[in-house]
Amino acid sequence: MSKIAFLFPGLGAQSVGMGQTLAEALPSARALFDSASDILGYDLAEICFSGPVDRLNSTVVSQPAIYVTSLAALESLKASSREKVEQCEGAAGLSLGEYTALVFAGVMSFEDGLRLVQQRGEAMQMASDATPSGMVSVLGLEPDVVERLCEEHRGDGEVLRIANYLCPGNLAVSGSRAACERLTEAAEAAGAMKVVPLAVAGAFHSSLMQPAVERLSSALANVSFAAPRIPVILNVTGRPSEDPESIRQTLIRQVVEPVQWEESMRWMLAEGYGQFFEVGPGRVLRGLLRRMDRKLPCESVLG
Repeated sequence: MSKIAFLFPGLGAQSVGMGQTLAEALPSARALFDSASDILGYDLAEICFSGPVDRLNSTVVSQPAIYVTSLAALESLKASSREKVEQCEGAAGLSLGEYTALVFAGVMSFEDGLRLVQQRGEAMQMASDATPSGMVSVLGLEPDVVERLCEEHRGDGEVLRIANYLCPGNLAVSGSRAACERLTEAAEAAGAMKVVPLAVAGAFHSSLMQPAVERLSSALANVSFAAPRIPVILNVTGRPSEDPESIRQTLIRQVVEPVQWEESMRWMLAEGYGQFFEVGPGRVLRGLLRRMDRKLPCESVLG
């Protein structure tokens, strides 16, 4: 029998109304939102349930919002299929979702994870404000072609690099705003199926996020980490680690290094994982998995 793995979403999965049904149906889910509001200092539930959309989409709010909603969805799965939760033997999370996966695996507490996610969102927003930058989704080109285009269209002093290796034919590029605009035209001319600017604050998973490293490093140093009770496949390496200090350092690196999501999923498949649950808002991760193998079962546990 194939092993069960839980996947937790990252930025972009948010939508107004998320988590409301869970909070109304499950006291344990409502408690997570209430606790989060106390820690954050604002009514997270109100923003998740009712918006406004612009505030929910801001990096400083969307990161805690997705984190809490994903853990509320986990409470729903515990209520409906506790045996699946108990049988889960591995986890991964896309970028922000890695923090959710680590909380599920017992590496840190819900409260510490939320404070880290809050600090991460604020630090990344400050780094984004410092330099006009962004991200572009490139569909239908091989990584070596996109890497070459980045080299050709990166101006002096500019940043332009692949930031997310998501699945075959699906990459995200981070960089200076002008360089991203040039890459968009070049990728279209090179035969990309689609090139779409992403609605994010800045060039995540690139060196332009370096100003966020010091603040995040300080926040991570103040949190107690335990060894994971199940493997958590890490974005930067595409492999799990049992060492709490190695995990801590990898979370710092994750801000400025590419997300190796395709490599992470291929490692899980090679290790016998074959039943997946996307736990949280949206269905992005299920879609990425199906691009690798359309027959793989991946159930959505929506937030």
